[in-house]
Amino acid sequence: MSQLSRLISILTLLKSKRLLTSTELAERYNVSVRTIYRDIRKLEEAGIPIISVEGKGYSLMDGYFVAPVQFTEKQANALITAQHLVNQTKDESFANDFNEALIKIKSVFRSSIQEKSELLSDKIIVLDQFWNDFEPINRNALSEIQLAITNFNYVEINYRKVDNSPPSTRKIEPCAMYSIQNKWILIAWCHLRSDYRAFRVDRIQHFKILPEKFEDRKFNLQDYFTESCHKEHENSDS
Repeated sequence: MSQLSRLISILTLLKSKRLLTSTELAERYNVSVRTIYRDIRKLEEAGIPIISVEGKGYSLMDGYFVAPVQFTEKQANALITAQHLVNQTKDESFANDFNEALIKIKSVFRSSIQEKSELLSDKIIVLDQFWNDFEPINRNALSEIQLAITNFNYVEINYRKVDNSPPSTRKIEPCAMYSIQNKWILIAWCHLRSDYRAFRVDRIQHFKILPEKFEDRKFNLQDYFTESCHKEHENSDS
């Protein structure tokens, strides 16, 4: 890759993500960190308003080169969700092409949309994805719940358990989602149980996004899975 192509690509990346470290960029382009420093200087000399955040990386000044096309938060969330689904395909070239296209699309996101799309991306996992006969989402709940996750809104749900017992009303703090065996699972802090609970989205019969905000519990989906595995091992007969 020529230096000019790399500079254009770095600029596109900076528009698609709030912060990028010199190490990330060096690894992506298979060059040294020193080369990245020189590239950043050249972009700055060309009048590109790059901000260096000490200890975190580089970003572009908010509002620079605002594109005429803007995405809503729901549209951005749909793209992030699609990325997780596409990345499960066994066609590596297709996934790579989609991810490269998404980088270009994300470059026109407003800073606030970038921030929330990155937050959502860390809170979604797709496991054992199948492409046929995907379970329909009840009443378009997926996009609304994603908004509640990234905006820290309480949600009130009527939930029907697998045993078909009468639905219960829950007030929850939606934290993350994952997909497994064609079903979306919502992880949330349940105020009825005073603990984290997993809810199948297709079993939510009614939901309401409440205006009240909850305080971020710093939930981490990877830690949740690790802890769940440990609990299953401790409760096993082996």
